[in-house]
Amino acid sequence: MLSSNWERFSRSSLSKECGTNFVIITVNYFSMRIFALLLICSFWMISCDSTKQSVAQNENKDTAVSVDTIRIENKELEYEIIIIEIGFESWLVTQRPPSYYTQATLESKNLFNVMEWNRRVTMPHGYNSVTYNQQINYDPTVDYGMEVNYLLHMYFEFFQKKYKQKLY
Repeated sequence: MLSSNWERFSRSSLSKECGTNFVIITVNYFSMRIFALLLICSFWMISCDSTKQSVAQNENKDTAVSVDTIRIENKELEYEIIIIEIGFESWLVTQRPPSYYTQATLESKNLFNVMEWNRRVTMPHGYNSVTYNQQINYDPTVDYGMEVNYLLHMYFEFFQKKYKQKLY
């Protein structure tokens, strides 16, 4: 009763001030919740569709990058490096470029880090076997090229910062 009196009062006072008639639209609370739910679902479906398209475009390249996965493959030398780590790709773009380093510097750093990594893999009682789960087969006599050495070195840097580990 009170709400209808209030609506009549507000209609009459506003129409006198403005000199125009207007319509009050009443929206049901339940219908607003349904509308909000449909809106959220549609945004979710649209966002899922856009990620499928970007992943499909990257699958055709030799260096496939998808959702923090970096894979480099050289079929001539029969080696492959796959880095699957959440946040690595976004962290990598904020670091120094490969041109900052020489290949010899990266190779020496990688050799030391790989030896320490492999030592920790063989000692599961001293180090977390989930963190150090697989040995890295890095042969210092093989020329892996600048790109592989750079990514391996940057992964070791990322790993040390993320997990608060020192490999030296």
